[in-house]
Amino acid sequence: MSHDFFPLRVAEIRRETSDAVSVRFEIPPDLADTFAFKAGQHLTLRRVFDGEEIRRNYSLCTAPHENILKISVKTIGSGLFSRWANEELKAGDSIDVMPPHGSFTWSFGSDAPRAYAAFAGGSGITPILSLIKTALYVEPNARFTLCYGNRTSAGVMFLEELASLKDRYLDRFALYHFLEDEEEEISIYNGRFDKPKVDDILESLIDPTRIDAFFICGPGPMMDAIEHSLTGHHVPKSKIMIERFTTGPVSAAQAAAARALEEKAAGLKMSVTLNGRRINVTFDPGKHSILDNVRAAGLPAPFACKGGVCATCRAKVTAGEVKMKVNYGLSEQELAEGYVLTCQATPVSEGVALTYDA
Repeated sequence: MSHDFFPLRVAEIRRETSDAVSVRFEIPPDLADTFAFKAGQHLTLRRVFDGEEIRRNYSLCTAPHENILKISVKTIGSGLFSRWANEELKAGDSIDVMPPHGSFTWSFGSDAPRAYAAFAGGSGITPILSLIKTALYVEPNARFTLCYGNRTSAGVMFLEELASLKDRYLDRFALYHFLEDEEEEISIYNGRFDKPKVDDILESLIDPTRIDAFFICGPGPMMDAIEHSLTGHHVPKSKIMIERFTTGPVSAAQAAAARALEEKAAGLKMSVTLNGRRINVTFDPGKHSILDNVRAAGLPAPFACKGGVCATCRAKVTAGEVKMKVNYGLSEQELAEGYVLTCQATPVSEGVALTYDA
């Protein structure tokens, strides 16, 4: 994938809820291949606020066959970028966008009668919607079940589009809404996705033994509870796909261990390749990660969240040994192939070589 940013014109801003908008971009014909994407992937946006460059990741809510590049942005507390997008961004504006990336994807295309299920919370519906539309369109015999949790009915994003999908794929798409602050007559639909709730769902609404893949996106505690319930029902981890937007707080013990690892790596030399250019970098523990050391050395290594979530900074280790502090963005297959998140990575041997071009 390209690590460059491209200025894209905003074609449309649509108000989805009181605190969320969708943003559709115009794609020039010469960039159509560059911005081709897989269901479930996201975009990295870049803007300068008062002299400071801010980058944020937003999931695509469209399916590849729609030929539409659209994200959704929900206002997050005092979040500078999300508030700007909700309150100031307008059609006709231009913003720097990195081509699609991310591993919260699936290889759709089978004619077999596959069954999929998803748990989404709040704005976590965004990549899930992309996956749902793709599965139902590409696989004529696939069935998809969505459990979507929100605080209130007014906060349900893409309500009309989900209802339209339900009408279009009446026999293949099951949609269940769960509300925390509004009470339904049937108790299972009340409350949040904690482990007891998900256990109830897996014992009454979804048979986990019949599901080929589960997709989960939403608040951290919600995702942890769902994963715990799924594994408790003997669902293999290979069938559980999780997309995290943020990470939890780092404990004092974790911070101390990370600092010790960085100090031990002081002075280790690395060979780093980006866009065909290769340089040698000496690890400085004061810069904490391989990513920050590489950027300090003059290579514009890609990044966004710097929290081990988005995988924008992914690189492949071709020699030596590297250790990551945390990993929320790489799949088991990517790890097996030698990829690391450089924002979380520290060299632990001499002769480390890695490339961002793989």
